[in-house]
Amino acid sequence: MRNPRDPFPYTYEDCRLCPRMCRADRTRRTGFCQSGSEARVARAALHQWEEPCISGKNGSGTIFFTGCTLGCCFCQNHVISRQGVGKEVTPEELCRILLRLQDQGAHNINLVTATHYLPSVTAALRLAGSRLTIPVVYNCGGYENPDVIRALDPYVDIWLPDLKYYSSSLSARYSGAKDYFTMASQAILQMVSQAGPPVLDENGLMRSGVIIRHMVLPGARKDSVRLLHWMDENLPKHQYYISLLSQYTPFFLVRDTDRYPEINRRITTYEYRKVVDAALELGLSEGYMQEKSSAREEYTPPFDLEGV
Repeated sequence: MRNPRDPFPYTYEDCRLCPRMCRADRTRRTGFCQSGSEARVARAALHQWEEPCISGKNGSGTIFFTGCTLGCCFCQNHVISRQGVGKEVTPEELCRILLRLQDQGAHNINLVTATHYLPSVTAALRLAGSRLTIPVVYNCGGYENPDVIRALDPYVDIWLPDLKYYSSSLSARYSGAKDYFTMASQAILQMVSQAGPPVLDENGLMRSGVIIRHMVLPGARKDSVRLLHWMDENLPKHQYYISLLSQYTPFFLVRDTDRYPEINRRITTYEYRKVVDAALELGLSEGYMQEKSSAREEYTPPFDLEGV
């Protein structure tokens, strides 16, 4: 269980929080993430649309942060990742948000794309201290600095990373990160090492562990299968859950421009089924596989500053 007493060793000056290593002094200017040194939050509310062991009956206490270290062309949260919707909060205010969500019955605190605000987030967690008794979930795109993941060990109980691409050409085209798999694979190995095997309570709610998400993209099922083989060959058995997502829907640049015609559609049942079959053949059956009908825009919550 986390014990966030020691100061977090990274700051906003000379920023090295993510693999971009932009080294910006974010107290003076924004970094690659388009963010300065004040955390911005777009929504903080109970959220029912995570994996069952995260959402449970009451919902996950989900905090959506503004900005992003990736920049995926199909981002469903683009109004906060690219357009800057959000409100600045101090660590003290963020601490109050954490505790309010706990009081509302949240099963956990779910930090969504918090990487670029970690000095503020870890300060809030230290302020909350022993008053925060529910698990902390680190919900991220997978593109992480493994050293930062190591430094987060005292703060995080549950790791919920994406593993988006194996191919560097795909990650460069769709997320502007040629080194995505290199960094994400190292970060996930570190997460699994720190968390240990999944631990669930008597109600089936996760208390600690790792859930690796992968969303199947149109025309990229072979890349998905390569990722599954990497997981099978490199991650320890029974030490993580997998969550295969069929919910891809064309958003943002894909939908509004003609730059990405190859992914301007939803995935087919055949594409998703082939990936699911590959996972089952490899024995990667611990976790979740979405219904094909999950590809719906209404699963994206309104970013209306609720709870901020």
